[in-house]
Amino acid sequence: MNSETVSESAGVSDPGYRPASPQPFYWSVRRELWENRSIYVAPILVAVVVLFGFLISTIGLPERRRDVLLHPTTARAAIEAPYDMAAIMLILTAFIVGVFYCLDALYGERRDRSILFWKSLPVSDSTTLLSKATIPLVVLPLVTFAIVVATQLVMMLWTSLLLISHGMSPASTWTYVPLFRNSFILLYGLAAIALWHAPIYGWALLISGWARRATFLWAILPFFAIAFFEKITFGTSHFASMLKDRLMGFAPTAFAFNMHSVNSPQLTPGAYLSSPGLWFGLMIAAVFLAAAVRLRRYRGPL
Repeated sequence: MNSETVSESAGVSDPGYRPASPQPFYWSVRRELWENRSIYVAPILVAVVVLFGFLISTIGLPERRRDVLLHPTTARAAIEAPYDMAAIMLILTAFIVGVFYCLDALYGERRDRSILFWKSLPVSDSTTLLSKATIPLVVLPLVTFAIVVATQLVMMLWTSLLLISHGMSPASTWTYVPLFRNSFILLYGLAAIALWHAPIYGWALLISGWARRATFLWAILPFFAIAFFEKITFGTSHFASMLKDRLMGFAPTAFAFNMHSVNSPQLTPGAYLSSPGLWFGLMIAAVFLAAAVRLRRYRGPL
């Protein structure tokens, strides 16, 4: 049987036909989204709770808005506060979801023995780990961005309708809460946070591939033990300070705050990208991911 016969029997008449590439990385990311609905369900639920609380807080809003506008120096901070709180709640939710997702990413497939099936597919361990790391570093920030913008837009529309129904102009809301500018700052901030937290997610993935049980405890107990040992032995807290910096140290380098721009921080991407802490963290994250790839290659089901 010649090649033309083979092509015709397969339903392909063009001798130059080449099958499309399977795009393993793309489908690996899609797999993670299909199997882990909490990636977007949890932020949506938090957004619903935030909106419900905001609706209750708007009782008596017109009277409070009149009083706030009498003090122009503090009006912006007072009007923006609910929107900032909504963003903070959703960003914190994304971080928690990202950590717990990473802790279960490799452990879960070992626990339910599905790792045997996934290893039988023509997808390398490196591709699998990179697709899992993409979730907290790329997908979750984008999902959070979309949900925060949608939540704040609903809040602004509801506030405008409420003010109009009481004979007031909604201009103060749209003036003091510039949605486009805030959205740009939010997107920049989410990217900065994700990169800064990369070693945390890498460590969680490593523990997920190594631990046989209680991944959360194995992930946090070593750090508490080291901090406690340093404190009682040397009376210092350098390790604890390092952990605090890894959690919140992105802000001083990614933004410039001063007494006149607390609610309007200046973006400083140059200082952030040149920060040694950022690149040191990314190198540590790469080491953790490489170790997790090797663990997945040789670790079997539980």
